[in-house]
Amino acid sequence: MTSQSSESPDDSAPSESSMSSQDAASPANSTSGASSAAQQDTTSPAVSPASTSTESSENAESPASIARNTAREFDLVLYGATGFVGTLTARYVLGAAPAGARIALAGRSAEKLAAVRAELGPEAANWQLLVADSSDQNALDELAARTKVVVTTVGPYLRYGMGMVRACAAAGTHYADLTGEPLFIRDCIDQFHDTAAESGAKIVNSCGYDSIPSDLSVYRLYRRTVEDNTGELTDTTLVAWLKGGASGGTIDSGRAMMEDVAANPSRGSVLAHPYSLSPDKSMDPDVGRQTDQAWQRASAIDPSLRGWVATFVMASHNTKIVRRTNGLLGWVYGKNFRYREVMSAGSSPLSPLVAAGISGGMVAMMTAGALLSRVPLGRRLLDRLLPAPGTGPDEQTRNSGWFTMKTFANTTSGTKYVCTFAGQGDPGYQATAVMLGQAGLCLAFDELPEIAGVLTPGSAMGDPLTERLRAAGITIDVTTA
Repeated sequence: MTSQSSESPDDSAPSESSMSSQDAASPANSTSGASSAAQQDTTSPAVSPASTSTESSENAESPASIARNTAREFDLVLYGATGFVGTLTARYVLGAAPAGARIALAGRSAEKLAAVRAELGPEAANWQLLVADSSDQNALDELAARTKVVVTTVGPYLRYGMGMVRACAAAGTHYADLTGEPLFIRDCIDQFHDTAAESGAKIVNSCGYDSIPSDLSVYRLYRRTVEDNTGELTDTTLVAWLKGGASGGTIDSGRAMMEDVAANPSRGSVLAHPYSLSPDKSMDPDVGRQTDQAWQRASAIDPSLRGWVATFVMASHNTKIVRRTNGLLGWVYGKNFRYREVMSAGSSPLSPLVAAGISGGMVAMMTAGALLSRVPLGRRLLDRLLPAPGTGPDEQTRNSGWFTMKTFANTTSGTKYVCTFAGQGDPGYQATAVMLGQAGLCLAFDELPEIAGVLTPGSAMGDPLTERLRAAGITIDVTTA
């Protein structure tokens, strides 16, 4: 996430009337000023293409694993509910969950959990409180065995997240997180994909602003090409406009990855390689060099765009998630599918300089952070300069944020499409709480594709999650370009 406020595609931010923090619990609350159901993009029955992955991603949930999962004490456990985003997510789920949903709050401190429950009001009075420290594997195992779904905001996941993945994979419990850490996801795949595939668990990473808009946008573009019989996707570019801030948790996750690479330099290849999260490296498409760095005229992407675009801070993560989805679904997007992400630098006379500054500054920031993370003095300096994890902006600031993502896609038939994914509220906080909350509810209550293992939002929940987010007020609209 960036703290940059980029110019919106229509030179104006979306309406800010749709979602406030105190009302964020209502499933009908809008996170976008636009209509939630796109007339041009009708949803057809879910597609379950055969996967060519060596990770056995095509494994269906066995009857035994389904029985284990449904006969649980809770439908959903919110782990990390006392953190800033965790509390926002709990508040949203309180109103979005169906009547009778069995929900529990979990974390390290019973006292803090009780305070959050009291803050949520009488509607949450019957939510149970579960105490489990991320370092106590037995406690995590017990927690996972009691619920159908765990939604966790406890990060950085590279430091604190693997125990919960282990517990859910073994118990056949579905799981959703907010990680933007490719190193963590690679570890999840290597250590627990096969276990989760066998138990029937859907371990779904990156269920917030990183990377649901990216992943579902491309998934919806693919579904539209199937409906229109217009061939496979080829060159596809997402352009982001947003007003939002960088969360302390996101920054801390970046630091955790830098420290990990500093201690294990060979791990840097996971961050650098565009297909490092691929389900089957032998099947990676040969589409030439792909880079997440950008500085160019926006019209080179689509003639309708003005100004310049720059490097998008989360592109290197989101693009890996999108490519993994393609692999998990058997390369249904196409073997010539090329994907990248950029952010708008506006259309003023100074936009070329703004774009250059953003792109160059991004490289300088990551380089400086990596160097400082190597030494204790540098890490202490970062502690003083950067926002602390678990903190966030006030309600007014969260409500004033917005985001619009437009994904421009070419196809083998020559037909061009654009997917608009837009919402109201700070993308890293307000809108993320909606996305993560709906992902958890989708895993708990919806009929989903028969795929298990370490998954992505698009491969695990594509059509059902799309409809949930539309109903929650997020615009997801595919049109011909």
